Amino acid sequence: MTRSLIPWRTRVPETFRRFEDEMERMFDRFVGGEENGGTFPVLHQPRVNIAETGTHYEVTVDLPGLKPEEVNVELKDGDLWITGERKEEKEEKGKTYHTIERRYGQFRRVVGLPTSVDPEKVDAQYKDGVLRVHVAKTDQAKLRKIEVKAEK
Repeated sequence: MTRSLIPWRTRVPETFRRFEDEMERMFDRFVGGEENGGTFPVLHQPRVNIAETGTHYEVTVDLPGLKPEEVNVELKDGDLWITGERKEEKEEKGKTYHTIERRYGQFRRVVGLPTSVDPEKVDAQYKDGVLRVHVAKTDQAKLRKIEVKAEK
């Protein structure tokens, strides 16, 4: 009965978050690879942020625990491909794991880019587990401010 006194705005996000978590677990069980009892192997997709400035696009990817040489960045057919593999830590004797949430194995993230990018001006920097890729816009795609004139 007291549940009905809770404003709906606080219940809805929690309900959707739980639903999203359950759907992700169900999907992982179905396609999570043979070691998870799944049917098909699936590649991990790291989360990205994509931003745009007047001169370039910036793609930021969290890849903690990797070295720069373990990450590949490629431009293929107008898409930015970020691939690599996180090696699984070997289980140590005397340890009993109660929860394993960190993902291991191959990962791939493909970011579609507009045709207005310059494939010759791509820069990738990796620092403190964060990969930042800057893709320059072509001159035609850069922002141009247009003056708005008052009509007389």
